Amino acid sequence: MPDEMSTQRVIAIPTKSVGISLLLTFIFGSVGLFYSTVLGAIIMLIIEAIIGFTTFGFGLIFTHPICMIWGALAVNSYNKKLLAGKAI
Repeated sequence: MPDEMSTQRVIAIPTKSVGISLLLTFIFGSVGLFYSTVLGAIIMLIIEAIIGFTTFGFGLIFTHPICMIWGALAVNSYNKKLLAGKAI
């Protein structure tokens, strides 16, 4: 009978896809950012609501690409931390 202290557990966490992140943020904007980063999605939802309201939606032309870039960078950072074995 193995000792419980010497039992090793393996937790498999899949990496996230940059392509899926780009697709979701392209289609859904800041809502698609939830796949990549929850805090970033909340921040961009607030920013897009303010900018969208004050510019009658025309300002979203600028915030939409920012969401896509932020999502891709967040997924890349997540994957690097995951593969390095750091806690996420």
